[in-house]
Order: sequence, then structure tokens, then C-alpha cells
Amino acid sequence: MKVADVLQDEQTQLMPVPRPFDGYVQLLARVSSTSLIHLERNRYSVPTEHANSVVSLRIYHDHIAAVADGVRVAAHQRCFDRSQTLYDWQHYISLLERKPGGLRNGAPFETMPAAFKQLQAILMRKSGGDAVMAQVLAAVPVHGLEAVLVAAELALESGKPSGEHVLNVLARLKSHTPAANLSEAMAAELVHLPLKLRVEPTANVARYDGLRQAIAPSAVSGVQP
Repeated sequence: MKVADVLQDEQTQLMPVPRPFDGYVQLLARVSSTSLIHLERNRYSVPTEHANSVVSLRIYHDHIAAVADGVRVAAHQRCFDRSQTLYDWQHYISLLERKPGGLRNGAPFETMPAAFKQLQAILMRKSGGDAVMAQVLAAVPVHGLEAVLVAAELALESGKPSGEHVLNVLARLKSHTPAANLSEAMAAELVHLPLKLRVEPTANVARYDGLRQAIAPSAVSGVQP
């Protein structure tokens, strides 16, 4: 009898597994001042809010997870090489609000999507461009990576991207307007869109005189005739 035949007979007797077994080895790890934890001669990033603190490190067969106060705050594919540093650039976004200059030579931000790196190169040609790019990246935790990435790509397609342009396109996307309807020309108009009144107000003092005539003098003075 073959093994496949035995397995076929046993499958009818097997009980369903209610949920996957969450098997891991847990240990405590101290986060460095650069927001990294060390494991097996490798380093993994965690959000900068947890720098210089102790987190629980759960080691699975294929990935690791950092847990703080019962909440998973970071996860990485487990690396079996040595002397490797695995960054998640989103872990360092909050740091940019205080130190936007970290974008210039920051190793974590080398792993950003291509659209963000292209936008960064354009913005940082001007003074204060690092602060503008930090403002764009700060929208990721609020609106989500995919939404901000689409907004950045549309701004780049316009030919004259800016931080205000990206945020305006993002606001348009979040208003449930389909992204397919945002053509290049529409995206460009979002930067400076003047408000126009449908009916221009006109000076008409006769309207005031008409109001005066509609009110009887007796009603105004309170004197009965």
C-alpha cells in the first residue's frame, strides 16, 4: 500500500484545525537610540517612539515581531545572514517632524518607493525641501501608504510637483473621487484653484429704501395713531 493511499484513508478521520498555532520564541530586547533591536548578529528597526526602551521580541520560523504593551509595533522577515540591517522607513517618519534633515543621508529612507525617492530628489533641490518632503511623508500614517503614493505619482506626472500639490491631490482622492478621473490637467489645477461666485454682488441702495417703506412709522416708534 502506498503512502498516498494511507493518507487518503486517514483524511476522512482528521479533525479541522480551529486556527493556526501561533508558535514563537519570545525574549526581551532593548531598542537602541537609533531605534534598532539586535538578534542573531542582525539589526531590525522599530518605530522611533520605542527608542531606548525594552520590547518583547517574538521569533517565528520565517519572521520576527516586536510587541510593546501587548501591541505589535513592528514586523520583519527573518534574516539568516549576518551583519545585516533591515529597515522599515515608515518607522522613522515621526522623527522627521523634529529632524527633517535626516532625509538627506538617512539609510532607512533608501528603501522608500521609487515615486517618493523621485519626489524627494526634486523637492530637495530647493531650500527647505527636506521639511516639505517630511510633511508629505507625515501624511502616510494618517491617510495610508497607497493613497499618498498615488498622490505623489499624480503630482510627478504633472511635471511641476510640490508638497502642496501632493497634499491637494491627496485631499481630492480622500473625497472619494475615483483616481481614474484625476487627469494630469485636473491635478495641476488643484494647486491654485480660485473661488468664483456664480452671482456677483451689486450695490443697490434702493433695496434699503424699500425696507424702510415696508415698515410703518408707528411700528418703529411704538406710538399708536
